[in-house]
Amino acid sequence: MLHTNSSMSRSQRGFTLLEMLAVIVLLGIVATIVVRQVGGNVDKGKYGAGKAQLASLSMKVESYALDNGAPPPTLQALVSKPGNAKTWTGPYAKPSDLKDPFGHAFGYRFPGEHGSFDLIFFGQDGQPGGDGYQADLGNWE
Repeated sequence: MLHTNSSMSRSQRGFTLLEMLAVIVLLGIVATIVVRQVGGNVDKGKYGAGKAQLASLSMKVESYALDNGAPPPTLQALVSKPGNAKTWTGPYAKPSDLKDPFGHAFGYRFPGEHGSFDLIFFGQDGQPGGDGYQADLGNWE
């Protein structure tokens, strides 16, 4: 009988420190993998949203051009009426529309090299050039 009680107490002792550390390390590895996967998807989502916002902002510039006879001299003219715009019926955009999902300003040229105006989404880095999520997109593409 004494032998049985000793055997039961050994099986009910719980986890050792080494077992607990192994579980913590494995959880850390799994968490790292998950965070990397989710982080990549966030950038992908923001880049896709930037492409959609480029198209939307391009349409807002075209609406301004229809009302005023020409595209705005700057993107700020979509938000507040410039002094020389007699037929301005805006605002055509909110101030937040002028920033991409990464927080950078869109590039804008009037007159444009590819049309009446050029609108450029510079990607994740906010700088001209780049590959992947840092690649530039223009309204002419």
